Amino acid sequence: MTEPLMPWLRDRAAGVLLHPTCLHDSPGCGVLGKAAREFIDFLAAAEMVYWQILPLGPTGFGDSPYQCFSAFAGNPFLIDFDPLVENGLLTPNDLVPLGTLPRGYVDYGRLYRIKWPLLRLAWRRFRERGLAYIPNYGRFDEFCENERHWLDPYAAFMAVKAHFGGRYWGEWPEPLRDHASFLRSNLRKELGEDIGFHAFTQYLVFGQWALLRDYAARNGVEIIGDAPIFVALDSADVWASPELFKLDEKRRPSVVAGVPPDYFSEEGQLWGNPLYNWSVLADTGYAWWLDRLRANLRFFDVVRLDHFRGFYDYWEVPAGATTAKLGKWRKGPGLPFFETVKEAFPDARLIAEDLGEIGPEVRAFREATGLPGMNILQFAFSGESDNEYLPHNHDQNSVVYPGTHDNNTTLGWYESVGEDIRDQVRRYLRVNGEDVAWDFLRCAYRSVSRIAIVPMQDLMSLDARARMNLPGTAVGNWTWRMEAEAFRWQRDSAPYLRELAWLYGR
Repeated sequence: MTEPLMPWLRDRAAGVLLHPTCLHDSPGCGVLGKAAREFIDFLAAAEMVYWQILPLGPTGFGDSPYQCFSAFAGNPFLIDFDPLVENGLLTPNDLVPLGTLPRGYVDYGRLYRIKWPLLRLAWRRFRERGLAYIPNYGRFDEFCENERHWLDPYAAFMAVKAHFGGRYWGEWPEPLRDHASFLRSNLRKELGEDIGFHAFTQYLVFGQWALLRDYAARNGVEIIGDAPIFVALDSADVWASPELFKLDEKRRPSVVAGVPPDYFSEEGQLWGNPLYNWSVLADTGYAWWLDRLRANLRFFDVVRLDHFRGFYDYWEVPAGATTAKLGKWRKGPGLPFFETVKEAFPDARLIAEDLGEIGPEVRAFREATGLPGMNILQFAFSGESDNEYLPHNHDQNSVVYPGTHDNNTTLGWYESVGEDIRDQVRRYLRVNGEDVAWDFLRCAYRSVSRIAIVPMQDLMSLDARARMNLPGTAVGNWTWRMEAEAFRWQRDSAPYLRELAWLYGR
């Protein structure tokens, strides 16, 4: 039998799924500051090893972290203003407008209107004072040089996008519809300061993330990041490298990504992302993907590959289709891609998001890579004992979740399903169902899956109002935030979680 290509998961551990925008305390949305460090302190006190997050990129339409303006950049909304005040780039009086933002949920529209002008003000003062760096962030010019392969096109893309009122790049004047053409245009010089501003926001995100990552490491906490397999059409990635995607002669997608009908949607999901031209990528030795994984592996300790099956085969939908039902399966790059990844990153720790309709061929492919897959407890109770998501059927080389960001909260799910499913839950777990979120947490801890990850909403026993995302809907998602007082109360559970870690070897 052939040895798995990239096995790495040997130790049992637990963690929490919480996106940084959901953190408490700061107005508008969570940031990479005090509340993030408090959350790490909680994980350490509970003897949890992992903090899993969603993609950290700058979000576009629908505010989804899975539809970002760049696969390499960080989200400027996550910037903590406290260090900018401490270093004189902003004043407490400048921050007064932030007080009008809600703390109980994320209002992305208002956040954009208030936070971006403050970031521009900080950039203007940084330039006017001739500063070379912010303490502990490194030199700005060195950051720009080290990251130029993605930062230059990203900063230009964002500057041109703002210049044209936020319009999609395919609607810009023809000479500006790719990065190479933009570099030859007169607009490049005209937008120089705006380009510098967008580079500066990335300098801040990267600087603050590096400090937070160091704080986590010193407290024994590792970060699991998330890499969506596809990129957004309206992104610096497609604008800068159109040859890597299936576009027509006018650089419009000829086919787009999605998934057929499954558990999450009877109509399937029409994502609309452009699809990769895998033959071109293969000819380059998958250079763009290696650059992307290199960036992710610098940012995170472990990387979850979202929609892993797309590396085996992917659902191709004709551009202009109104439903994902009209698609067909196409072959992905397969094992040669992961052989290239292993050669470049022999110690990479990757997780395969292998949910949905997964047949034996895809399962064998994941096993050949050696990457751990995922088990979802909310999928387990179908009435049959051979359900692969029931804990007695779990594989050690896997990560178990009560639910993910795409699921309802466990309490919300339990309240929404039929009595037959609730009855099976109670009988299988030997519980009365009055504390189902923590029943699922304990079940995850008991599982043979070597990693157990629990959504923060389940730790807090929250109902469906705390759901993060409803797949197949374009608006109204990604807005949930923890309440500060509820989190501070939740920290009292750390001793019990430590006991569970001891009992179940996590």
